[in-house]
Formats: sequence, structure tokens, C-alpha cells
Amino acid sequence: MGEQPVRVLACGDVEGRLSTLFNRVQTIQKKTGQFDLLLCVGEFFGMTPETESEWQQYKTGAKKAPIHTYILGAASQETVKNFTNADGCELAENITYLGRRGVFTGVSGLQIAYVSGQEALQEPAPSHCFTSKDLSALVTPLINNSKFRGVDILLTSQWPRGVWNYGNNPEVNTKSCGSSSVANLADKLKPRYHFAALEGAHYERLPYRNHVVLQENAQHVSRFIALATVNNPAKKKYLYAFNIIPMKTMDPSELVKQPQDTTENPYRRSNKDKTDRQKAAFSSTEEEEPAHQFFFDLGNKQGGANRGRGRKRPSHGDRHQQWQQKQPRKHPQPTGPCWFCLASPQVEKHLVISIGDHCYLALAKGGLTPLHVLILPIGHYQSVVDLSSEVVEEMEKYKSAMRSFYKSKGQRCVLFERNYRSQHLQLQVVPVPLDRCTTEDIKEAFTVQAQEQQMELMEIPEHTDLKQIAPPGTPYFYVELDSGEKLFYRIQKHFPLQFGREVLASEAVLNIPTRADWKECKQTREEEEESCKQLRDDFQPFDFAWED
Repeated sequence: MGEQPVRVLACGDVEGRLSTLFNRVQTIQKKTGQFDLLLCVGEFFGMTPETESEWQQYKTGAKKAPIHTYILGAASQETVKNFTNADGCELAENITYLGRRGVFTGVSGLQIAYVSGQEALQEPAPSHCFTSKDLSALVTPLINNSKFRGVDILLTSQWPRGVWNYGNNPEVNTKSCGSSSVANLADKLKPRYHFAALEGAHYERLPYRNHVVLQENAQHVSRFIALATVNNPAKKKYLYAFNIIPMKTMDPSELVKQPQDTTENPYRRSNKDKTDRQKAAFSSTEEEEPAHQFFFDLGNKQGGANRGRGRKRPSHGDRHQQWQQKQPRKHPQPTGPCWFCLASPQVEKHLVISIGDHCYLALAKGGLTPLHVLILPIGHYQSVVDLSSEVVEEMEKYKSAMRSFYKSKGQRCVLFERNYRSQHLQLQVVPVPLDRCTTEDIKEAFTVQAQEQQMELMEIPEHTDLKQIAPPGTPYFYVELDSGEKLFYRIQKHFPLQFGREVLASEAVLNIPTRADWKECKQTREEEEESCKQLRDDFQPFDFAWED
């Protein structure tokens, strides 16, 4: 998208006044044009029968938010009931709960870090609170990246304690306001914009610098903006509109420009303060706590390296017998007939290329190319986010094997999954010749065609667990490129079933538009058997399931 600015609205505590907020947004958009997204901090839900009734209208679809709206979780025990899923989900059309904490990256490259709730003052932490472990799990993967310079936007419900140091004073009680952990978080993440609420006040702090003058290289400035409650009687500002060019696409010299009124960093005072702050959050023992619950490296294969060693290599005639022997293993069972469970009578076993302990590889029926395959779990799982760890591990081995196989033929590897109107997980694996287009071209083809259909594909960090973004049961479309980049779209109502194939079949990628629909590419059973035999023999040197 180049240096195309993203148009953003930020809002303070909504407290259930949804129609008031969205009417105001519509008025603004009529005057100034469409905004790309609305970010809400503080308490989004109200606690009265009136606000509950109003929410039901949006929840049932009687009313619809006029803009993609992203909200934080509960900041008090009374509103916890509105967030049944801790890991984020769509609550109503155009209204998405981001989750407890994490990073949201839009296709534009805009990076938004967020933490829901208030700092826990006791153990175990109430469900509307965050802990230092939550913050460590958010911060560690980001700052461990050598290219990390900061995030574009940070969303917290609580203010950072001491944000007023060296700056203009807010109209709040500074003795009791804010969280030291949030201050530490802001110091580490260096957001260009940081939004918070809960105090019923509007406060725009002077911009502050993230480097020490003459001692460190110049960095971008940060702006902290606290917003008031929607429709507050004092008419304090609760909506903030701004344009932002994502950091990753900005000219570095433009990014580090310092406004005239820039102040020192409010979070870096004396050495004593630094010591106290480090004790308050992210202590070394907590940083060493593995963050696998929310962030895990799918490429990190633990165990299973020797599986298959010492087995006799089966002959062609033994293969069917080998599959039959593997079928009795205990796996989740489908509720009805399934075309893809390996033990199912419906499965077309003549399409199977390789079989492991938990997954198998099959020729795609009506494939885009002769080397288009599917990676499928042997047991009945609906999507990647439902998989157990051992199935994920073997699926990664098949992905790696397919990448190596395609590379040997001068092709790059594109994977996609559609968890929508499908009963059994099918991970589509499609090769694209290196001389056809670059990985960046493929990524652009997906994002452009998605935009044409009013869908926003978001980019997710390479090591982020998909379960954080799409809890089990969430319909979604997911793309993984061989560069490690991942694109994700949470399906809201309708989704074109052939979207993945249409993008890859398009002129921009494979240029075979007539093969976009698999039903138009069917082969006879004899042709399928011949294609499968050829592919099985070609793939055998890369097939870990055939190791001696």
C-alpha cells in the first residue's frame, strides 16, 4: 500500500452507549470520509438494563456498527459476563474483542499492541485483570526481534503511572491514577500513539522522546491520549481521529522527526525509579516463564525426530495394509459421514500419497496443478486451532517436506485453510513456479482481491499462536507463505468458498483462471490413480514417513 495513511478513530469508555457512539461516528464520516477502524479502550459494555437491551440489537444483527470496531476486555467484574472467550472473538458484526493481550497487525502493516483490564493486585488474578506474566508474554516476542523499533499504537484501559512527568498536568488525582506496569509496558514498546481511559478525563500529553539526546540515535516520539466517557455531561472529548502511516512503510528520517514541544521520556527518571519499576513488572523469573500458551514457534519440533527409524520400507502392495493398521488408533470422531477421516468408508484412499502417525498427505481432487496436495489429520478435527500438539508437530513436518519438495522443482509453497462450511480440516498446499512471481506478489494478490470483496486480511506475527486470534469454533481464512508471513481473515457472515483457489488461479499468480473451481478440473479415477502414483514416487525422497 506504500505510504498510504490509515484513518483511525479512538474512543474512551463507551459504557454501553453504542447508538450514541455509532451515530457520532457516522456524522464524522459523512463530513470527512470513511475511517478504516475504530479502537475502543476502557469499559465498552454498560451495566444497566437499557444498555443490555441496546447491545442485544447489535448482537442479533438488528443494528450494525458502521465501522470495523475493535474493543478491549472487561475492566471490572461486572462486565466480565460479556466476554465468554478470553482469547478474543467477534462479538457482533463489525465488533471484535481483541483478547486479553496481544498484537494486531493489519494488512497495511499497522501494528497495534493491546492489554485488556486492570493490573492485578492479588493472586489468583480476577478475570478482569492482567498480570506481569501477561505483559511478559506480550513484550518478549517483540523486543527479542532485532528489527523491533516500537509499535504504532498501544491500547490499554488503565493509564500509565507518571505519564505526566516532564509534561503538562492532567485533571486527575495523580497520587492514585494509573499503573506502574502499564508505564513499564509503554516504555518498552515505544508506541507512537498510546490510548487509555477509565478516569473519565480527556488528557493529551505533550509528545515525548524515546531516546537520550546526544547519547542515543534519534527515535520516533510517543503521544499519550486519554479519552473521556461517551456522552459525558461535561462534554469532555471521547473521540480522537488521526491518520497514521505504518512505521514499517515510513521513511526513517520522517519517522524520527521531533516536534518543537517534545519532552523527556516520563518513564525514565532516576536510577532508583528504574530499579523500582523493574521490580514492579517483568521480573527475570517471570520473563523466563515460557509464553507457549499464547506464543509458540510452530517450526520448533520437539521430539518425534526418530519416528519411522528402523521400520522396513513397505512395498507398493503393503501400503494399503499399512493404512488399515493405522486406522484403529483413537482419534476424535465425526458426527456423521466424513470424506476426509482416513478410517471413513467415504475417503478416497487412491488419492493418498503419504501417511504418518497423526496426519496424511493426499492429492487434491481437481487440483490447481498436478502437484497440488492436501495435508489432513487422520482423526476428525475441524480446523488447525482444534489440533492437539502432536498433530500440529507432524503437520509442520509435512509442511517442511512439501517446501523442500517444491523447492527441488523450482517452485515456492503457498498454504491456505478455509475454516468455513467445511467439516474436516483441509490444509491446501499449492506450488507456484519461482519464475511466475515473487512471494511479495502472491501476498499482494491475496490482499488486493480481499479488498475488492470488502475483506481486510490482517498480517499476524510469524510466531503467534493462531488460537490467540481464532479460538476453536471461529470461522476464518488463513494463508501461510514460504517467507513465514501469515495472512488471516475472521469470516463474519458470507465468504466465497473458492477464494483461495481464485487468488492463486488469477492472472497475477498462476494465470489459470479456468481452474479456479475444482469441480471444473475433475479427472477420471484412472487419471487420478496415475497422477497419484507419479507424485507418490516423486515425493518419496522427501517423505519422512518412509525413512528406514
